[in-house]
Amino acid sequence: MLEYLRNAAEKPVAKILIGILAFSFVGWGVAEWIFSNTSGGNTLMTVGGTEISAQQFNAEKSRALAELSRDEQRNIYTDEAAQNKFNQDVMATIATQQMVENRAHDLGFVVSDHRIAQEIREFPEFQINGEFSTLAFDTVLSRSGYSEADFANILRNQVLRSMVLGSMSIPVKVPEFAVSAAYNARYAERDIKYATVKYSDFKVSAPTDEQLQAFYAQNPKIVPETRGVSYILIAGDLSKPDIYDAKYETALKVEDDIIAGDTMADAAKKHDVKYVSIKPFDIANRPVDKIISDTILTKIFEMDEGAESEMIETKDGFVFIRIDKIIPSHAAEFDNVKKSLVADWTRAEQKKQAYVRANEILVDLNKNGTINGKSTTVSRASGAPATVLSAAFHNPVGENTIVPDTDAFYVLHIAKETAPKADQKKMGNLRKELESSSAQGIMDDYNSFLNREYPTEINEKVFNRLFAK
Repeated sequence: MLEYLRNAAEKPVAKILIGILAFSFVGWGVAEWIFSNTSGGNTLMTVGGTEISAQQFNAEKSRALAELSRDEQRNIYTDEAAQNKFNQDVMATIATQQMVENRAHDLGFVVSDHRIAQEIREFPEFQINGEFSTLAFDTVLSRSGYSEADFANILRNQVLRSMVLGSMSIPVKVPEFAVSAAYNARYAERDIKYATVKYSDFKVSAPTDEQLQAFYAQNPKIVPETRGVSYILIAGDLSKPDIYDAKYETALKVEDDIIAGDTMADAAKKHDVKYVSIKPFDIANRPVDKIISDTILTKIFEMDEGAESEMIETKDGFVFIRIDKIIPSHAAEFDNVKKSLVADWTRAEQKKQAYVRANEILVDLNKNGTINGKSTTVSRASGAPATVLSAAFHNPVGENTIVPDTDAFYVLHIAKETAPKADQKKMGNLRKELESSSAQGIMDDYNSFLNREYPTEINEKVFNRLFAK
């Protein structure tokens, strides 16, 4: 069976059955336990006027969840950011499928009952001794939770989608002149000559306080916002139901004490759980603490001073966070940064002098046509500093220009260009690359058309009930 599915994986019916078989190994209740129960029958979103219910979303979510490993499922359960992304991906998949189905109906495509029946009868998984077996068919469907009508409808929609998108899989023929032009542009070489003017070649005297103050007025040092936080951790492996229940009960008691007015430290001590206080830090320099994940960090910098978070589930246990202190971003006092300004001021002065010298060289090059520098042949990827390579192929042959870099200016002369030698292997690879990018461009354009033709609208009420914490 598995070998057949591998060989027939591109057939529409195979893709559907693979999803059904995978889904049959995961209980319907798993996704609901992880993501919370939701009552069905309400419209979650509309795609071009077609309603998508919460039940349809949950079915697709369960199917997608079944394809994940245990570790991936656990990550979705414990990581809010991963869970949000997973839900968004499922919604995007449903919306995209519905757009294509809408397009098929608008184009008048029809999949007859006879074709669906024939596809089902010819599928080996529904056969016994080479003939279609109603028993085998019913067994597969009962394990998956689908009725015959549900399965037929899913298969029909899959075939309709393949009819709409089938033409997109046809290779795009790229004209030979386009391949040649791209090949010449990518593999041509250029002869250049360039002089290097380093900032460090110029000596400057120590700055006065007045010079530093004037420099600081134009280049202030901004101290980013910092926040001091504390948190309580009710540690435990929440993937184990018995531990989950016990820790959740403790977390509720801690929450009640905090609401009643206990400090975080007192509430933690009362219930013998971990309490941590962290000195102020900015968002780019988080403390070394496994509890301060990306999701928690974002939450910390969204809360107000003195605020306490709701109960947060993490893979390490239940967490409560408090924002103890917020120090807004501000310009640092001049005296506090005076020493560090010296190096910045010196570099700025050196850069000014280097630019003056580079302009003198450029003027002489334009006037006399000569430059005292390095002569070399470069490709787009090698032969000179990256900024010089970029300028060498961005500007026309014969151009003279100044190229700025992080620690130097380059005065560049582009002498000539040499066409590349023909390489059939490279030409063939480039042709495939261009065909692939052209096909992707067509698919992107068609996807944009579908989005315009069949816009998606979210029912905020149902969405919030499904996903709100």
